[in-house]
Amino acid sequence: MSNPYLPNWEYIPDGEPRVFGDRVYVYGSHDVAGSDKFCDYVLKCWSASTDNLNDWVCHGDIFRIADTRDYPSDIDWGNRDTMLYAPDVVEKDGRYYLYAYIVNGKGCVAVSDRPEGPFKLLSKYKYTIPDEICCNGWFIDPGVLVDDDGRTYIYCGFERSFMAEINSDNMYEVLDNTCIEHIIPCEAQTEGGFDEKDKCFFEAASMRKVGDTYYMIYSPKRGCRLAYATSDSPTGPFTYRGYIVDNGVDYPGGNDHGSIVCIKGQWYIFYHRTTNNTIMSRRGCVERIEILPDGTIPTVEMTSLGFEKSLSPYKITDADIACVLKNGAFVTEHNVFERVITNIKDGCVMGYKYFDFGEDFGSKTMDFAVQVKGCGCNAHLHILIDGEDGEEIGVCEIGHDGGTALTVVKSVTGRHSVFFRVTTDYSGWAADYFKERCLFELKSFVFMK
Repeated sequence: MSNPYLPNWEYIPDGEPRVFGDRVYVYGSHDVAGSDKFCDYVLKCWSASTDNLNDWVCHGDIFRIADTRDYPSDIDWGNRDTMLYAPDVVEKDGRYYLYAYIVNGKGCVAVSDRPEGPFKLLSKYKYTIPDEICCNGWFIDPGVLVDDDGRTYIYCGFERSFMAEINSDNMYEVLDNTCIEHIIPCEAQTEGGFDEKDKCFFEAASMRKVGDTYYMIYSPKRGCRLAYATSDSPTGPFTYRGYIVDNGVDYPGGNDHGSIVCIKGQWYIFYHRTTNNTIMSRRGCVERIEILPDGTIPTVEMTSLGFEKSLSPYKITDADIACVLKNGAFVTEHNVFERVITNIKDGCVMGYKYFDFGEDFGSKTMDFAVQVKGCGCNAHLHILIDGEDGEEIGVCEIGHDGGTALTVVKSVTGRHSVFFRVTTDYSGWAADYFKERCLFELKSFVFMK
């Protein structure tokens, strides 16, 4: 399953991945295409077998703070003017506890006997820490850890971080005198070495324990990244180690939120990226990562791969799995069935990583086909491998009326990224006019032996 790894119609930001038993669960907020808000008033859960990460099952709305068409609200202090952001779920003594961040309302804990829910309200948070620390009880972006000794900790914050211990007997009461502020600094430090904005906490706290090391995954002030800091204690102090992924590298970036998880011995970073030329409409993505013996996690690039090691160029590729979009192009949703790359102008670049073209099949050339929606313009689609400045293996002529365009390209073997660069022949006064025009919309493409 490529990126995004869930069905294209599903918008799940803030995904928290958890492995319970033989399944991996992703708990997330829920965006709505075309909305001018982050998230709505329901939380959702998807899961897949750890043996088959290409078959995801939707468990529907697992918690809600307003009435839906099928079920009443799970709380009595919310409405459609409030929103649910960034949940987390942990297991304790065979039960599953969901921590909900309610915008403009007190946060709460819900419980279920099953990891997929549905979850029923247990309690609002009970606490004595000052409201200015926890934003009047919102407990923003809760990340929860049940440690090996059974003690439970919650990590939260927006533009300032804090953590506290939770009473493990009830899972909603914050223990007195356990709150620690600024576990990740909110102001730039004076020592050099790393980009200072990466060291500063912004939001999206998520805690994981790997061996004896505690990893705080978070969104730094350079908000399109997921950074991490480590400690040998759940209460810190934490040391900044670097960033894992940046959803704004050669792509329309936005905020990011996610975490790491190990599935069958392979580590992954779950994150999201934006669509519809907004910082909303976010879709869940995933990349393979490695945790080195010294505890560091090398930065990984955004790819189109998802859970795959490589994609087949000989299967039809939907345009919207692009991981590189430059010079104005972006993914947009026309309807529940169709998502395209639009706003394609002269100079736009679209990239896909990575395809395995296989071994030499005895021919110097192969066919290439692309499906586009015409926008009344003519253009050239330059087909390159291994980067936007890589080897050009062919050019496809895009007509003003769209449809399917075909061309012959050089045959290649092995594993490569594929890039498209768009140019036009318009000159004189027309060049300036067409420079601002969307030339066409890209739907899909395929290579054929």
